Amino acid sequence: MANHKSALKRIRSNEAKRLRNRYQHKTARNAMKKFQELTDKKEAETMFPTVVSMIDKLAKKNIIHSNKASNLKSNLAKHVAAL
Repeated sequence: MANHKSALKRIRSNEAKRLRNRYQHKTARNAMKKFQELTDKKEAETMFPTVVSMIDKLAKKNIIHSNKASNLKSNLAKHVAAL
């Protein structure tokens, strides 16, 4: 167990951040899955910026690596182009 008051606070804040990151990551993953299932090009083009924005936010907060974000965005763009 932690010996200092600041260590206790760090434990609390780390847990809050972990849950927030987990929620945001899961939400983005669900959005990507939903996007990949789309077959209508017009609908995909309207949804594309929101999904890319979610991915960029994850990369900015270091929830995912920036290269992984680039790969995900590239694959989503290929999906839109293929429709």
